[in-house]
Amino acid sequence: MTATFVVVPQWQGSDSARAMRLVDGAESIRGDLPSAATIAIPVPLEAGESQGSGIARFSSIQLVRDRLARALSTVDGIAITIGGDCGVELAAVSHVADQGDLAVVWFDAHADLNTPESSESKAFGGMVLRTLLGDGAPGLVPAWPLDPARIVIVGARELDAPEESYIAASGIRLFEPEAATADAVVKAAADTGATRLYIHLDLDVFDPAEFAGIDSPVPFGLGVGAVIEIIRALAAKFDLAGAGIAQFAPASPAQATDDLPTILRIIAAMTA
Repeated sequence: MTATFVVVPQWQGSDSARAMRLVDGAESIRGDLPSAATIAIPVPLEAGESQGSGIARFSSIQLVRDRLARALSTVDGIAITIGGDCGVELAAVSHVADQGDLAVVWFDAHADLNTPESSESKAFGGMVLRTLLGDGAPGLVPAWPLDPARIVIVGARELDAPEESYIAASGIRLFEPEAATADAVVKAAADTGATRLYIHLDLDVFDPAEFAGIDSPVPFGLGVGAVIEIIRALAAKFDLAGAGIAQFAPASPAQATDDLPTILRIIAAMTA
């Protein structure tokens, strides 16, 4: 399929000491994308203010959300959003959620299901999925919240206690790495009853032994081959409404060069 790539080098949603590497990571990916099919979203250099929201750098996150939403409104067809931190998915998922009948498969080492009240770090990257579900700071909660019954989380292995409680109560399906097979994930997505699908891929879903340029590495993740197999199976089964790739944080240009072929394989699987 033909896709438009929207590159958003946002770092303000991360609480990692490596957060500024996300800018370099997004730009590295941008260099390998077709320029005629790529839109770049300007991200402020300043951190931003919380403005009493309970979210660190709230003002910058809101500004980038609005800029990305405007850019996505001009895109015909599928948009693949390239972060930056996971906060870029707020606008990207909201852009397609208002059309209804949407399931989201969320590949991530973390569930991103905190609220401003439950989060210890106050970093928005750890709240974005919960915000998309309608629980978040005023000014960020979307007009069309997602349904928890249509969320499938894949590869999560570092959850906070409030996130675990929310998953247990909400009906969200979660596959830890050892249970995340293509057949199981496709069936879980199909069981939601949705025909349209958004795929979110935080690169920390990978085992750090296989993929080095990760913002917040967590051991014992999924292998690259396994993730690509699942994405291909999902893309074959569902109408892909959009996709996002986040958290590429290479430590050096050499590391970026080593990891970029994997990212391009992921993009190829999403657009096949």
